Amino acid sequence: MLNLTENRNAQRARDAGGPGAHRYSQTMAKEKSIYSCNECGGNTPKWLGKCPHCGAWNTLIESVASSLPAKNRFASLAKTAEVAVLGEIEALDIERTPTGHEELDRVLGGGVVPGGVVLIGGDPGIGKSTLLLQALDALQRAGHSTLYVTGEESGAQVALRSRRLGLPNSQVKVQAEIQLDKILATLDAIQPMIAVIDSIQTVYSDQLTSAPGSVAQVRECAAHLTRAAKASGVCIVLVGHVTKEGTLAGPRVLEHMVDTVLYFEGDTHSSFRLVRAIKNRFGAVNEIGVFAMTEKGLKGVSNPSAIFLSQHAEPVPGSCVMVTLEGTRPLLVEIQALVDSGGPSPRRLSVGLDRDRLAMLLAVLHRHAGVACMDQDVFVNAVGGVRISEPAADLAVLLAITSSLRGKPLPKGFLAFGEVGLAGEVRPAPRGQERLKEAAKLGFSVAVVPKANAPKKPIEGLTIHAVERVEEALEVVRSL
Repeated sequence: MLNLTENRNAQRARDAGGPGAHRYSQTMAKEKSIYSCNECGGNTPKWLGKCPHCGAWNTLIESVASSLPAKNRFASLAKTAEVAVLGEIEALDIERTPTGHEELDRVLGGGVVPGGVVLIGGDPGIGKSTLLLQALDALQRAGHSTLYVTGEESGAQVALRSRRLGLPNSQVKVQAEIQLDKILATLDAIQPMIAVIDSIQTVYSDQLTSAPGSVAQVRECAAHLTRAAKASGVCIVLVGHVTKEGTLAGPRVLEHMVDTVLYFEGDTHSSFRLVRAIKNRFGAVNEIGVFAMTEKGLKGVSNPSAIFLSQHAEPVPGSCVMVTLEGTRPLLVEIQALVDSGGPSPRRLSVGLDRDRLAMLLAVLHRHAGVACMDQDVFVNAVGGVRISEPAADLAVLLAITSSLRGKPLPKGFLAFGEVGLAGEVRPAPRGQERLKEAAKLGFSVAVVPKANAPKKPIEGLTIHAVERVEEALEVVRSL
């Protein structure tokens, strides 16, 4: 009976707007949380250790659920298209617009594409905004309409940076805005050829109640900007933050939405930067552009092989040059090895190369060539901070280790490349002819390559030794 009376009093208080009404409104106003997966973008009403959608662990992030109807959020993305036969669709060659930076054009596949969406990420301060501001200024000076939307800086800060970069009186249009609808309205009013959004983590939509940078906000803002680019033909470049692991922050689905994904690589203490294409619907994947950071911004490096080669007056033990492929570009990289007497637990350390593959190559060297390093510390390094993921570096690594162990340098102008199998065979590397031509162009005179990569016609100035097994390669090196 007492509970019934209390309930009636609470109901009267709510109707009259009394203290009970305030407590009731506070209870009802409690915001509901959902958990969004940082990998796939899927939602779940409660926290779980494992995402039920993609199976990733520890990727669920709490956010506030939207109170708006779901049908209103994606109304602009729900346009339908007629069914067409693939062979009857008119497909023309993509028209590209050069950015004025040869290295950036190389990574993009030749230039910017109308309606294309590019996502570029990298560590803070590595040069993302600098490079994009330089590219926009070059495009503007070529007569194209450009727009730079900044959500992290004011217009005055962008102007100060442009003056430091030596870009006086730049006519690039700048908008300091983070609200999605206002950005879309500006794109529709100005209709630029290219627009940069710096950065996508700062943009938010009023249709969601979560904070800017959350999984839901990044996913929806990127979806709307992508749709606007495809509908209007404006090329949009999104700048993305990275996590402490070096991957792009936000849901993984963000990389699937865009046409091109670029990563800035390199040490902030070094003057050189690499821009690598991880995904490109309009060009080659793993293509790289090399830049040097100067007082006037980033400048393209026309001969990047010079960065990855140490300058020795005379050949030194433990050094071997190989030709690696980065996208469509052959690069000469120096592999350095140091073999030193170790303790009871010898170390195997590699920088720029796969450590597990190093252990495998040492076992092959011992089993098939009789060179034992079981009681030695072995350190291998790729000069210049470049990372080599292809197995074509195997032969150069083995020859550098053998050279360091014996204390005998390889001949001047020597290079090697090829994959080494567990049976001791030397397997061919893709596009061997291009690798050898690049080496000959840079003045190398002796090459040890897999037999399948031996050219049918001799290359002027380059003596080529084709081998089938590891022991053959070591015999060739001893005879030089």
